[in-house]
Amino acid sequence: MKTLDRIETERLVCERLRPSHQDEVAVLLGDPRVARTLWPGESPPSEAQLLHLLSDKLEHWERHGFGLWLLREQATGAMVGRGGLQHTSVMGDGEIEAGWAIAPERWGEGLATELAHLCVEVAFGALALEQIIALALPTNLASRRVMEKSDFAYERDVTYKRLTHVLYRATARR
Repeated sequence: MKTLDRIETERLVCERLRPSHQDEVAVLLGDPRVARTLWPGESPPSEAQLLHLLSDKLEHWERHGFGLWLLREQATGAMVGRGGLQHTSVMGDGEIEAGWAIAPERWGEGLATELAHLCVEVAFGALALEQIIALALPTNLASRRVMEKSDFAYERDVTYKRLTHVLYRATARR
């Protein structure tokens, strides 16, 4: 399998998450607008929680050879989000989830859709997966549109991390 540590799209440079990204990830996930889409009703994660989250993502890369990327804008090098593919468990099923969080200042520019398309391409290409899922809170209409534009189809509502989520699935075309 080719390395997935760094991939470029039309506008993004997707870099494997590293410990040096801690401050940028903290700014992104600590933003209340982003936190509302990931952890509604709770305050943004504490520094200790962010360190734990980052540690989990780094370990995922070591164990599986893929994971979440830090997203940079090609033109400027500015951090614009994080996302990618990761193992998750929904309703007891081991799944691979495509996920994203984009800096609020960049919402509406199609960056999440560009990343979602990359996730589909990597999942069904380099990783040779049969299917992947994506999850969102039912009220996160922007993420639902991203999923629909990226060949994910709504499957059902699920309880995930004690909250109702919509589950979308994409299947490889072979």
